[in-house]
Amino acid sequence: MDYDIKDIALADEGRKSVAWANKSMPVLNSIKERFAKEQPLKGHRLGACLHVTTETASLMETLKAGGADVFLCASNPLSTQDYVAAYLVKYYEIPVFAINGEDTETYYNHIKAVLDAKPTLTMDDGADLVSTIHSGRRDLISGIIGGTEETTTGVIRLKAMAEKGVLAFPLIDVNDLHSKHMFDNRYGTGQSTIDGIIRATNRLIAGSVFVVCGYGWCSRGLAMRASGMGANVVVTEVDPLRALEAVMDGYRVMPIAEAAKTGDFFCTLTGNINVIRKEHFLTMKDGAIVANSGHFNVELDITGLREVSEHTGRIRGHIDEYRLQNGRNVYILGEGRLVNLAAAEGHPSSVMDMSFANQALSSEYLIKNGAGLDNRVYGVPEEIDKEIARLKLASMGIAIDTLTPEQETYLNSWEMGT
Repeated sequence: MDYDIKDIALADEGRKSVAWANKSMPVLNSIKERFAKEQPLKGHRLGACLHVTTETASLMETLKAGGADVFLCASNPLSTQDYVAAYLVKYYEIPVFAINGEDTETYYNHIKAVLDAKPTLTMDDGADLVSTIHSGRRDLISGIIGGTEETTTGVIRLKAMAEKGVLAFPLIDVNDLHSKHMFDNRYGTGQSTIDGIIRATNRLIAGSVFVVCGYGWCSRGLAMRASGMGANVVVTEVDPLRALEAVMDGYRVMPIAEAAKTGDFFCTLTGNINVIRKEHFLTMKDGAIVANSGHFNVELDITGLREVSEHTGRIRGHIDEYRLQNGRNVYILGEGRLVNLAAAEGHPSSVMDMSFANQALSSEYLIKNGAGLDNRVYGVPEEIDKEIARLKLASMGIAIDTLTPEQETYLNSWEMGT
């Protein structure tokens, strides 16, 4: 079996960590049990480009239990937990191509290694696997049923491909399921981003001015957590409806050019490029701390920051100091990559339980229905979304009401009024 990881000797550490994560993933575990019996993925090769974390290992176990031949690479150079990669190779014989800190060339070589397995299904977090297929491995397209995508940035890329008519096979948008974005993006990103910032800096959040760039679901979660820890939260936005929502939620809203002058902490979560640019860095306070929790590091104009800096250097595990030409210092966390994975461990497993349950069930859905789908981006059927929510509630010991026949009749009629 071919693989490329840091050290197979880390496998036992990975086994313990994955076992700990599994204790908080009851929904995925229940799907794993059914998959083991029914083998719905049997005969398929699944190429996955995901963050290689303990929670991802649980998903890989589930997919393999379902009969799939699984091949895994990292969706970010700094998000791999090397002990997890070793665990999957040693104990599940899953070919993993991922090393924490790998350079860009190695990163794409690992993607190519997964594609060399000629997957019939793809599973992406950021659309790098799909975009590489379309740009350099079109020979694989005829053998691919479809794929899934679980992050906002990836969905943006895939929808752009579909609108331009270049998408060559159907994709399932897992990100926009209610049981994904309302929980993973908001509660998962909110907590794990704060976790990454605090682990990297050991600075106090209370009393600071915390600038959140964007106000999508991930940003809402971060703003909520920062505010709850005592920060004075400022939101920057380009969408008037989201900006208005941020105001109504109690936050100050202003352009980034204005916010740059007042912030102590900054974090981008937009899915767009150059949200904080060199002209903004130049107006920041001495000691400003800047992070990104969007999928790609392009949200921060690091190239522009270097241009206006007279010195740069690593001063602490995940902190790079940029001494600007004006004499002030700006600190970038995790090289501008996902701070919750670069400096911490990513989302809590109880949140990823639902997200990865969506991934597993969406793969099953593609196998059953992919032949009848057009080459565009689809949502996951609502019944899957609700079933995952029901399973999660049941695992928490929470019961809910059901509609009475009278209530169902009322909701499906137009004749009944007051």
